[in-house]
Amino acid sequence: MALTGLPQSDITDGASVISDRNFPMFSRTLIASAGLAALLAVAATAPAEAAGHSRSTSVQGSGGHGYTSSAAVSRVPGATASSRSVQTNAGYGGTSSRTATYGNGAYQGSGGVTLNNGMSTSHDASVQANGDGSAAYSASRTGVTGQSTSVSGTVSHTGPQ
Repeated sequence: MALTGLPQSDITDGASVISDRNFPMFSRTLIASAGLAALLAVAATAPAEAAGHSRSTSVQGSGGHGYTSSAAVSRVPGATASSRSVQTNAGYGGTSSRTATYGNGAYQGSGGVTLNNGMSTSHDASVQANGDGSAAYSASRTGVTGQSTSVSGTVSHTGPQ
């Protein structure tokens, strides 16, 4: 079967062809809509009780080159924690972790990264709703050389005028 009127790059094994050149917005919108629908379907079926999962990967090549990685996450109502690690066969790598608690108008989160050479960073943040339309916040961060920065304050929301 001969297909005419289409660029040669769009003709594949005589199958029907819809390419980005022929329908650019349609195909991007369709892909985005399908992705959103899949995300909503997963979110709608996610249980409200405790959930967690982990994974581990090892990639090994010739000459002893390779790496291993792992990740874990744990979620319960009002809290989540996660950790990741990457280690190369040559001894390079690091780990990171994050925790967060939230609920009743408050959020507290912290995390950090530690490299195999001993260098590390950390950060934490908290926000508390005051009940009058304002919220207090504070955050701090410590860099690999030990320098620290922090910020805190109160923000207010007056609503539409």
